[in-house]
Amino acid sequence: MPTTNPAAAALAAALIEAEDAGKGELAILLGLAIEAEEGQAAGPVTAAARARVDDYLSIWRETADEALSLALLYLLAHFPQDRDRVLDTATALPLDPEDLSRLRRALAELDQDNPDIGRVFPHPAAWERDDAARRFDQARISALGAEKIAGLWREDTETVLGHLGVKARWAVRNGPVVPASSDSVPDRDVEPPAAGAELLAQHAAAFRCPGCGGSLRLADNLAKCAACSNAYPVEKGILDLTARVGETGDDFLLKLAQVPSMGHYYEAHARPNFVRLCGSNWAGQVLPSDEDDYIASHVRPVDGPVLDLAAGAGRWTEVLAKTVGAERVIALDLLLPMLVTLRGRLPEVPAVLASAATLPFGDATLGAVLCWNALQAFPADAPTAIAEVARCLRPGGTFTLLTFRNSDDPVYRYFARRHRFPAHNDGLTLFDRDELVGWLTEAGLEIRDEASPGTFVIINAVRPAG
Repeated sequence: MPTTNPAAAALAAALIEAEDAGKGELAILLGLAIEAEEGQAAGPVTAAARARVDDYLSIWRETADEALSLALLYLLAHFPQDRDRVLDTATALPLDPEDLSRLRRALAELDQDNPDIGRVFPHPAAWERDDAARRFDQARISALGAEKIAGLWREDTETVLGHLGVKARWAVRNGPVVPASSDSVPDRDVEPPAAGAELLAQHAAAFRCPGCGGSLRLADNLAKCAACSNAYPVEKGILDLTARVGETGDDFLLKLAQVPSMGHYYEAHARPNFVRLCGSNWAGQVLPSDEDDYIASHVRPVDGPVLDLAAGAGRWTEVLAKTVGAERVIALDLLLPMLVTLRGRLPEVPAVLASAATLPFGDATLGAVLCWNALQAFPADAPTAIAEVARCLRPGGTFTLLTFRNSDDPVYRYFARRHRFPAHNDGLTLFDRDELVGWLTEAGLEIRDEASPGTFVIINAVRPAG
């Protein structure tokens, strides 16, 4: 039998004996104590907490309090040895199916012969993969060794526990949680229309070669640099500036076909849940319509194209197009499946596959820039991207952004940090409001408006004239 920790045993007893109003906080605290001895499969804290699993299950069955139920769900997710009886209780309760999906994953053991990696946010059941996505996953995972697979499995478990914990923490401190929902979900297999460089040619004067900074000539299915002779492919209205034509292994059409349903997944599941997590928006305080209104009332372009930076699947590009006219908009992102979805829903808007860290536009060529719910996707490059925006804006042009700051609650911050995403391999990285303001100021931009509901940061800035 494993030894137990007296302090953890006392904490478990206090949870069982406490008044209902205090049980939720104690359940979360006990879960945190278990996580503090991470790496000890049968550590003394875990052993002491696990000794009272039957009591937790009894309280869980009897409570009608949502916050306490979420806190117990988070705690019980730490006991894979008791998977069967925890799930027997869970399936008899009126749980959110998404939370039940998270619980099943937290209690699961890794199957090295058939691992399922990287598909847990916002919950495993959200990943309704078609054949193309399954093939992509199989190819991706088959290239990994057993040690790497085990490490990624642990990171996925951290993400699931982090989401259960952050939801419970918010509910215990603030009250009922409203379901996450999206108001604009594209079809799973939306196809962009055929289009060559002519869709981008109207903005040719703004483009610059990412290799040398020379002007680009856009014609047929190519963008050719007049200075260095680099050439970049254009397919279906998407200009790929990440690879030159003729490079070994270059196949833009093949890349276009990868994971075609990613844009659907992002809009239907990832984005609304990410906004709840990062914006502390569990009660739905900020609605998509509020975001629409802010964009429509604050984006004020001068002459030149209007860039949607890190445009994703196009939800906010559509608002931008309605605000300034689709003929003025360029969408830029570094994830090709997102741009495929965007082009399918907005066939009149051209797209560019490129990095935010080196924008492919000349100095003072853009009339305005929008970066909505995106800056946190590349935290290490955020100050560079802001400086690039300032460089490319014409005097008087606006930079309008929505991102997120760290919570003032250290426990909430801990749970958010447990989430692992691309570009966040060490845990979810958000910003401090003052560092964002500092980057904008250093870039020469002036803040004209700012709003901070929850842990959102919404800013409208301008490049001063003169």
